[in-house]
Amino acid sequence: MFDREQLTTLEQLIRKVAQEELMPRFERVEIAEKADGSVLTEADLATQQRLIAELTQQWPTFEVLGEEMTEAQQLDKLANPGDGLWLLDPLDGTANFASSIPYFAVSAGLVQDGKLQAGIVYDPTRDECFSALAGEGAWLNGKHLHVKPVVDELSKTMAMVDMKRLPKAFIEHISKGAPFRSQRNYGSVALDWCWLAASRVQVYLHGGQRLWDFAAGSLVFREAGGFGGVMKDYAGTPQSGWNLKPHIGMGATSASHWQQWLAYINESLG
Repeated sequence: MFDREQLTTLEQLIRKVAQEELMPRFERVEIAEKADGSVLTEADLATQQRLIAELTQQWPTFEVLGEEMTEAQQLDKLANPGDGLWLLDPLDGTANFASSIPYFAVSAGLVQDGKLQAGIVYDPTRDECFSALAGEGAWLNGKHLHVKPVVDELSKTMAMVDMKRLPKAFIEHISKGAPFRSQRNYGSVALDWCWLAASRVQVYLHGGQRLWDFAAGSLVFREAGGFGGVMKDYAGTPQSGWNLKPHIGMGATSASHWQQWLAYINESLG
């Protein structure tokens, strides 16, 4: 299985590619549009191509599933993962990148035997590298990372909520009176999970994230001691298996926050 030494090699690889492929293009980007209306840049494609080459050279028996592959290619990778499958988002937060907003990351999660084993989320603008190994913990730039709940009441928390992907009933309910102190939405799922793991926010809700978005970041969050994770419904049922469908991200930095947040979400949808 993947170990700490290999994780360090992965960190170095991701840092190098991000600094050489992403940062020279930041604020110098040409924008295209994908079929679903989302933003695509030259940086997405160049970084994915480079990372596939580097990952394959370093771990030749592993396969790579990248966000910018076709759906047919992605399904083939899921069906034929080799000794391990990289779930790769070469640029998570493309819309931010294209708008010169410094909140984006490279994300790579490793699945072996159907389970997430390792993950890296690298923010090149802050030189922050979040990493995790299943059952061994999470780190930020090599230092152990643990959630640090600072308040008990949901009303005193900072929340990260992506409104546009949530049910209308929830949006209408929360608009009448939010249960938290304040809310943000920054636009990069991978970093969202890591900022939650670092307790920069205390509760989280996102209604539609795909496996390359959440794989590495959700592992960092889980290994940092977070509560919740990637769900298949708003009742808090954990998702299982790997597919291309959007999933729900729900989390909190303490058991108390998680129970209060889950209760509020279900009340809003009830």
